[in-house]
Amino acid sequence: MADNIPLQPVRRPKRHDNKNRNGCCPWSRCCGMGDFRPRTVWLGHPEKREQRYPKNVINNQKYNLFTFLPGVLFNQFKYFFNLYFLLLACSQFVEELRLGALYTYWVPLGLVLIITIMREAIEEIRCYLRDKEVNSQIYSKLSTRGTVKVKSSGIQVGDLIIVEKNQRVPADMIFLRTSERNGSCFLRTDQLDGETDWKLRLPVACTQRLPTAADLLQIRSYVYAEEPNIDIHNFIGTFTREDGDPPVNESLSIENTLWASTVVASGTVVGVVIYTGKELRSVMNTSNPRHKVGLFDLEVNCLTKILFGALVVVSLVMVALQHFAGRWYLQIFRFLLLFSHIVPISLRVNLDMGKMVFSWMIKKDSKIPGTVVRASTIPEQLGRISYLLTDKTGTLTLNEMVFRRLHLGTVAYGMDSMDEVQSHVFSAYTQPNHDLPASRAPAATKVRKTISSRVHEAVKAIALVHNVTPVYESNGVTDQAEAEQHYEDTCRVYQASSPDEVSLVQWTESVGLTLVGRDQSSIQLRTPTGQILNFTILQIFPFTYESKRMGIIVRDESTGEITFYMKGADVVMAGIVQYNDWLEEECGNMAREGLRVLVVSKKSLTEEQYQDFEARYVQAKLSVHDRSLKVATVIESLEMEMELLCLTGVEDQLQTDVRPTLEILRNAGIKVWMLTGDKLETATCTAKNAHLITRNQDIHIFRPVTTRGEAHLELNAFRRKHDCALVISGDSLEVCLKYYEYEFMELACQCPAVVCCRCTPTQKAQIVRLLQERTGKLTCAVGDGGNDVSMIQEADCGVGVEGKEGKQASLAADFSVTQFKHLGRLLMVHGRNSYKRSAALSQFVIHRSLCISTMQAVFSSVFYFASVPLYQGFLIIGYSTAYTMFPVFSLVLDKDVKSEVAMLYPELYKDLLKGRPLSFKTFLVWVLISIYQGSIIMYGALLLFESEFVHIVAISFTSLILTELLMVALTIQTWHWLMIVGELLSLACYVASLVFLHEFIDVHFITTVSFLWKVTAITLVSCLPLYILKYLRRRFSPPNYSKLTS
Repeated sequence: MADNIPLQPVRRPKRHDNKNRNGCCPWSRCCGMGDFRPRTVWLGHPEKREQRYPKNVINNQKYNLFTFLPGVLFNQFKYFFNLYFLLLACSQFVEELRLGALYTYWVPLGLVLIITIMREAIEEIRCYLRDKEVNSQIYSKLSTRGTVKVKSSGIQVGDLIIVEKNQRVPADMIFLRTSERNGSCFLRTDQLDGETDWKLRLPVACTQRLPTAADLLQIRSYVYAEEPNIDIHNFIGTFTREDGDPPVNESLSIENTLWASTVVASGTVVGVVIYTGKELRSVMNTSNPRHKVGLFDLEVNCLTKILFGALVVVSLVMVALQHFAGRWYLQIFRFLLLFSHIVPISLRVNLDMGKMVFSWMIKKDSKIPGTVVRASTIPEQLGRISYLLTDKTGTLTLNEMVFRRLHLGTVAYGMDSMDEVQSHVFSAYTQPNHDLPASRAPAATKVRKTISSRVHEAVKAIALVHNVTPVYESNGVTDQAEAEQHYEDTCRVYQASSPDEVSLVQWTESVGLTLVGRDQSSIQLRTPTGQILNFTILQIFPFTYESKRMGIIVRDESTGEITFYMKGADVVMAGIVQYNDWLEEECGNMAREGLRVLVVSKKSLTEEQYQDFEARYVQAKLSVHDRSLKVATVIESLEMEMELLCLTGVEDQLQTDVRPTLEILRNAGIKVWMLTGDKLETATCTAKNAHLITRNQDIHIFRPVTTRGEAHLELNAFRRKHDCALVISGDSLEVCLKYYEYEFMELACQCPAVVCCRCTPTQKAQIVRLLQERTGKLTCAVGDGGNDVSMIQEADCGVGVEGKEGKQASLAADFSVTQFKHLGRLLMVHGRNSYKRSAALSQFVIHRSLCISTMQAVFSSVFYFASVPLYQGFLIIGYSTAYTMFPVFSLVLDKDVKSEVAMLYPELYKDLLKGRPLSFKTFLVWVLISIYQGSIIMYGALLLFESEFVHIVAISFTSLILTELLMVALTIQTWHWLMIVGELLSLACYVASLVFLHEFIDVHFITTVSFLWKVTAITLVSCLPLYILKYLRRRFSPPNYSKLTS
């Protein structure tokens, strides 16, 4: 057993989370707002409040008027290098350390700070204006003086607020009344939970029955609400009316809430405010995601530390060569100041401005329309991704469901046999004896009638067990009221919280049973003959991710029968329905075809059974403690021995160009992992269909494991396989990570593709974190739903896809795209260019600083190690700004290959994964070039030294400027017209400024032939060898991209 894994438990490092759980600052307790407590809120009487509540003000600003400048400066100078440059500038106030004019140190630092302060100020002003717009929105409030207008910021707990259609809900409220005839309203919640489907909300029954909204102020009633928390999907509370006879008690749940930041989509609603300000669900869910620092920034940071080390060493060497004579410690400080240009102050500004340009290019790319950059600090990260982790539904697929299969156990109906289903449904409502007992039916038709009745029962169940509401809209010919009255098919739109449900209801309509009406207490179905069937809704049990099922109890108005219908995932329904021998097998078969499977069942209830259940259910719903557990226990008492009716299979189609995009990513050396909450079979089928797993690739399906021993055996079996894709479920993954984290990750990282199914959002984030820790490589997470947010925020690059599930993932991501196929261009073109350009820019800025520092070192060495600056005043400032800034920064426009070539040959991307554009090797090459050029220019100027020192300055500085401009030209791969403008503009600035620099440069001397030939000779000696080396390298050892461009 040489290949066995040693049984060693994994020691997990403890994760310390010091974040304040309640979402407020630690000092808020001093203000009386830190302890979140349950509350009793009297309707329309804010003055009766038991405690102090926060103001209803939205504030997303980082600073205020007084903290802005101190805050920005602190955030800048808490970093060592910014503090280093501040200390350098301050040292010039000390007479013994001063090396020249004060502005030579303060102007560059001031420019950096001004740019930073302006950027922060613009962001803060934008934020302030957005907040002001929200806080100034006007709402109507019910009061004893009638309806009064109030600003959003003036709303208090206990106020009765009227919210019109298409108006934002200003605070967390309990829904009391609606103008809609059906007694319910719809909310758009995409700005809260990211889901685009509308949510149905129900008012408190007691207040909805009142004649007018003004009567809310006449009754003596209050709402008991739980303490504020971050859970937007649950709420526990009660409504009590004391002046009723007898007093009225109603339980309140999530269906009775109107959370802030949602929008009323139908009718006008009235609600009582229960939470404001910092206690709003939306505010408490607005966490600040971790600040992502790019790997490139860390590498540049490392190089600048090396440069700082070199600065200290050079200064010490200079003092040592003076034999530490006199006040040598002061000399060390003077040399540190003299050679301070070794660490370039302009590096950070150049890189930050470059990132802004790269972000702008991504936004303006017409090939990927709608792409948004939310994190402009990490565009170069996109050029070095090794692992891409993607969601399935809505990311690789369209999240547009198409009904494909109805399975009754003995017979299945596909798309080509739906007409048979239609005929069965039609016959069920047209044949007069369709309800006769089988014993009275002719023997020959017994089987046919049994199948017909089973099909009819299944279709009726699918048409009833859902949360879909038909909404009627004016179509220009028929107005809304008339369309609703006559159930006009052309005006009907289905609204639901899941596209699965809509596809099922649309399918029942296509086979003859149409959902035409629904309110909070009834459902209307239309039969093929035009007859309207009325059902009273007695109870609804909504779908949750924990229960994975939904149920409804209805009473057929024509027969009085009470039926409990339920549908859900096979894993939970298998234990609820009566024993059968086909459910598991057929679910597996349908899942292997890539279909999403739902199991539909029913149970008939007598009046006594229902009354007994209702009494226990109402009692459980009124409890304040452990309500969810008590309610679930009561519902589970019904969920036994249910009759299995059918299986439904809907297909989620792939997005356009998913296959070629995945092919591009694979050829670029990026390993793709699919993390989904779907079934193993469905996930595997989608992976094959999308060519995430290629046809000739072996697949290892990790067997379900629950113990350490089983995990050990299965890992050993997996280890024996080579180059095969891995498919594993979330439960097995959890066991493996618990006992064999290192071994599992080592094996999984060797796989060409990995599919993790039945994954929870927490597991998705955990996998991303483990990949980062174990491989040290960069990860990119792609998703479209709220359940992908944790994974997106954990990854080095998070990409959100705007889809059917809304914008929550998109808003939380660093980059937002409209389609998965845009990811190819985002990485291959923009990611690659951003990384290569940033690398070239950073190294050139370092080269520019090292050149002038080398010249200073040579100058000091020649003149007996004197700490005297070679260039002073405007020369030193102009060197890194007006004279060289434009050409150097124009490198952000450079590209080695056209975007079409980068997309055609994704193998070019693979070269970047090794980090070659910016490495210690390339850094050393640039350092050697800088030392060579700086030495040549300085020694050349000294050799051709005329009678006065001023001529050394003129010759060397002019040669230095020309050398920098020629080096930019040498570095550029593809010329852009702005690059030429930058070169000419810089040269023009230098020539024009010579008139004003007579203090440093002899104007008469620079017009002589002697000056011209000396400058030309020095510049040629410093640059020509490098041009020759570049030519020879491209001739005999060309890089990959040059082979393609040639």
